[in-house]
Order: sequence, then structure tokens, then C-alpha cells
Amino acid sequence: MLLAPLFAFSIYWHLPILIVVVSLVYSATRSDNWGKIFQEALSWGLRLTSFLVAIGVVLYIVAAMT
Repeated sequence: MLLAPLFAFSIYWHLPILIVVVSLVYSATRSDNWGKIFQEALSWGLRLTSFLVAIGVVLYIVAAMT
């Protein structure tokens, strides 16, 4: 019962789902082979996740300095 407000009000719970869906759709537009789609989706998802983490770290450092 305590987790219901957390799931309802936090937009960050949707981020992993969005990363998976966006990477699959992007990869599917590039290839017709399912093996190649999953391989590119994994690669693209990892790059997207690392980019978002890097932005988060930079913003944390900037916020900590002020």
C-alpha cells in the first residue's frame, strides 16, 4: 500500500520502459532481421542509458557546487 503513491507520482519508473521501447523501435527501423534488431537495440539502449547517467552526474556536480 505504501508503494502506490511512489509509482503514481514518480516519472522515473517509466524511464527503463521508455529506453527499451525507443531502442527497439529505432533498431527496427534500421533492419528486418530480429537478431540484428535485438543486438542494435541493446547497443543503442546502453549508449542512451550511459548518456543519461552522464547528464545526471554533471547536473549533480553543478548542483553540489552551488
